[in-house]
Amino acid sequence: MSLPIPGLHTIGGLTCLLLMALVVTVTPAMASATTAVEYDIAVRIDPIARRIEGRSVITAGTPGELMLVLGRRFEVTYALINGVPLAAATAGTANMHAWRIPRSQRGPRRIEIHWRGELAPLDTSLDHRQTLGRIEPASSAAGTFLPDSSGWYPQIAGTLARYRVSLELPSGQRGLVAGRLVEESDTAEGYRARFEFPFPSEGIDLMAGPYTVETGTMRGAGGRPIQLRTYFHPQIADLASKYLDEVKGYIEFYETWIGEYPFTEFSVVSSPTPTGFGMPTLTYLGIEVLRLPFIRATSLGHEVLHNWWGNGVYPDYAHGNWSEGLTTFMADYAYKEREGPEAAREMRLGWLRDFAALAPGQDAPLTAFTSRTHGASQIVGYNKAAMMFLMLRDLLGRETFDRALQLFWREQRFRAASWADLQRAFETASGQNLRVFFEQWLTRPGAPAVRMAEAARSGYRVTVTLEQQAPAYRLRVPVALRTEGGEEIRILDLERGRQTFTLEVRTRPLEVVLDPDLRLFRRLLPDEAPPILRQVMVDRTVVTILLPESGEAHAAAEVLATKLQNRAPRIISPTNTLPAASALVIGLHEQIDAWLVRRQLPARPEIVQGKGSAQAWTASRSDGATLTFVSARDVAALSALVRPLPHYGRQSYVVFDGAKMIERGTWPARVQMIRLD
Repeated sequence: MSLPIPGLHTIGGLTCLLLMALVVTVTPAMASATTAVEYDIAVRIDPIARRIEGRSVITAGTPGELMLVLGRRFEVTYALINGVPLAAATAGTANMHAWRIPRSQRGPRRIEIHWRGELAPLDTSLDHRQTLGRIEPASSAAGTFLPDSSGWYPQIAGTLARYRVSLELPSGQRGLVAGRLVEESDTAEGYRARFEFPFPSEGIDLMAGPYTVETGTMRGAGGRPIQLRTYFHPQIADLASKYLDEVKGYIEFYETWIGEYPFTEFSVVSSPTPTGFGMPTLTYLGIEVLRLPFIRATSLGHEVLHNWWGNGVYPDYAHGNWSEGLTTFMADYAYKEREGPEAAREMRLGWLRDFAALAPGQDAPLTAFTSRTHGASQIVGYNKAAMMFLMLRDLLGRETFDRALQLFWREQRFRAASWADLQRAFETASGQNLRVFFEQWLTRPGAPAVRMAEAARSGYRVTVTLEQQAPAYRLRVPVALRTEGGEEIRILDLERGRQTFTLEVRTRPLEVVLDPDLRLFRRLLPDEAPPILRQVMVDRTVVTILLPESGEAHAAAEVLATKLQNRAPRIISPTNTLPAASALVIGLHEQIDAWLVRRQLPARPEIVQGKGSAQAWTASRSDGATLTFVSARDVAALSALVRPLPHYGRQSYVVFDGAKMIERGTWPARVQMIRLD
């Protein structure tokens, strides 16, 4: 499953496991809560020759029509359905062979297929986004990764399935799939292992490499043993014990919070490519990422939690993916809460700043989110959803909120569950009708924009007028009343476009502050959300101005603009009148300074002036649009930004020495406040 990775934007040009997230490895197609399909697969892989050959027996207990698929790079050498030869493929896509298997009234169908083929070479030169975008099954002596979506084995499309997999590799290699390791042997003739997954599964991903395996055992909440393993490349084998200890702690933490861990094992597996994935019973992370000490304190726990949400209860993708937001809330955000109130508030501010970077209308309802495909979907599917759970916990109280999650887990284990199922669990636990809450936060795009229009006092009585845009949300708006005696937080129930509230205090009131702790998901006003670099990454209305007119500098600037925006930039001439849209301006130092003078715009900020080999910063225009500048000393300094700069989207400014970040920060945010005279 996909996961946010706090702090990875601070590590310069490393893979960074996305700006914030890992990506799901399976196609979002979910059938019923139970399955009558089973796979029994035996596969042999030669990583050096990049060859695979396999045999699969598929048992399908349902009488309906089936769609059998296999990746086009593979050939079928033998195939029978209930003893009758399989007909030629009659359907498919550019990447998949497909066979339509008609309905049957004769009971279970047995499909036996033998196949073989050549795997793609493993390309370790790709960056993280490029790696995640590849769905080819790839192999080399350094590692093998066969994602389910590549069609590396014959499968029935659109169904959950249980499976058994027997794996054979050359000596010196070890491999695994998600599930229980039943048996293994490692001899001079080669490595063999057998795995089984007895629960309905979305698909099978296979990993292999020259691994050193370390093991540990813990007792789960139900008393049964849980096997912990690391499959690490030799260069990071010394990290194994630390990862095993952390995994044990996370499983204990979430068993206490949610319920018993659903599997018999959990493995941390290293990848030679800059990637990161989560599957049932394991996580697959790049070698360089695993070396980062903070990964054990953040992203590892996120992956462990996905064994409850996403791999233990499946999202009903047809009605939206709730698991990413809930996992973000119970992992990444929960760890910030453990650090302290300021760390948690800073994460909430980051979520709201990210949302403010989206152009109006660029997001979508939460019910439309299935997986992270670009920055905007991540901001909605992870951040907005996580903050929705925070608001729900604030509404119901922590004890009721946790009781609802435990109920949801007991009722939905290994079933496909929807947002509606989650709503029912919270309504049952709380005894409240939560229809309006879920409906407005799930089905409406965007966010409310709340403004404190007026505030006044009369003695110890304060009147506060709040406004929101139509159509109105039903909101619980926190306001702080700061008085001579201290600060009081009041919750105002805002249900109309404009509403006035009267509040009594015990000591002389001094000022009123709207949502000072940032606990309400809303579109921040311009003064509340100083511009950040993320805006040029997610706002598709941004125009790009390349100040070098030709040569290597122009080419380097265009590559950087493409990388930052993850698309072909919309380039306009440096002499054009600036449109109303926000703009990205890239050039060498002297070009940027001259352009600012010609446009009568503020000079380079003092906080970045004269520092490093390159700088990036944001500025607000008087019409509300954002200007983002990237300024470099020379062509080499400009080119050095291509890998690291996209990972600093939450910053208002950042300074680099080559590819190394040496300084960063955000412009101060302001709260909506009215002083009471």
